[in-house]
Amino acid sequence: MSPSRLTDLDREEKIMAVPKRKMSRASTRMRRAQWKADVPPLVKSVDASGKVTYSLPHRAKVVEDSAGTALFMEYKGRKVADV
Repeated sequence: MSPSRLTDLDREEKIMAVPKRKMSRASTRMRRAQWKADVPPLVKSVDASGKVTYSLPHRAKVVEDSAGTALFMEYKGRKVADV
């Protein structure tokens, strides 16, 4: 069969990668063990009332009133969004 007579289905089947051998449990688990989540860097901040909060750097923080109701979001001292 010449290459010009291959159907679209035949071309798709030839592109697919198939492993030659079964991967052992040990090899599979060793490979998966290398994939780890990193601990996010947290920034410690202390409010005027002495309350300590931890947040992610370079993210907008939610400003709350004394009752704990969210008012707006601020970043670098500026209001950036309503909540």
